[in-house]
Amino acid sequence: MIYVQNYLEQLKYERGLSNLTIVNYKRDLDLLLELADKSPIDEITPSHIRRFVINLNNRHLSGKSISRVLSSWRGFFRYLILYHNYKINPCIGIKSPKSPKSLPQALSADQTSKLVSIQGDAPLEVRDRAILELFYSSGLRLSELVGLDLNSIDLINSTVTVTGKGNKTRIVPIGRFALDAIEIWLKVRMTLNIVDSLAVFITERGNRISGRAIQYRLKKWALTQGIDSDVHPHMLRHSFATHLLQSSGDLRAVQEMLGHANISTTQIYTNLDFQHLAKIYDATHPRAKK
Repeated sequence: MIYVQNYLEQLKYERGLSNLTIVNYKRDLDLLLELADKSPIDEITPSHIRRFVINLNNRHLSGKSISRVLSSWRGFFRYLILYHNYKINPCIGIKSPKSPKSLPQALSADQTSKLVSIQGDAPLEVRDRAILELFYSSGLRLSELVGLDLNSIDLINSTVTVTGKGNKTRIVPIGRFALDAIEIWLKVRMTLNIVDSLAVFITERGNRISGRAIQYRLKKWALTQGIDSDVHPHMLRHSFATHLLQSSGDLRAVQEMLGHANISTTQIYTNLDFQHLAKIYDATHPRAKK
């Protein structure tokens, strides 16, 4: 459908959404066309959308996934109303089924310290130590870390400038351990055969490292360092947020450093913090023991 392609191009070039986000939008809109079958898009009603939601629920999509799909559809119909004289947005008022809330997983402070303490002077060991330290020090998303260029790192002021969701830029502090690891890596990096001269983190062949490669290396180091959790890059971001909130209690500061548009997204870490406090209470309070 030509309207879908035009809408995706608008999202990419006018709103500056990432390629991955565009792929997700396309998948959701392809799903709409599949469910609509032979029904013309301009004849879809709220009743159709309710049936589509039931269909997705029967396919065992989570409430969160259905909510995301509905959001994509809602935005598409809004576009059709604005630019193609469509009359109604059939997704308005339609809610997704609720699914149990799951808290993000975070490592303990001891586990995190153990994970990032990579030993060795080989280029990949030095690089990976800098990557893990920076993840935990600054709470970066995987895509943000992969996209870092040399001019993103300010060694003098101990900050990193990242471009996050919605093409929004923020400046985040870098801790001393991460800064030391990065400085060592940058010296090693200069000795390599560099293909991508801008990228901070490169492969042995000199190209910018991919997100998939980082995921693989992180799992490798988790096993090597004796961490029994299923560690992934976002877990280090969760650990950063949880430990910072436990220490400071400053939700707004954590929101700013994570780059969350809404503080409600950051508030999930207050639940993690409460769980941490509850465990301490259960373990130490004389009246807590059953």
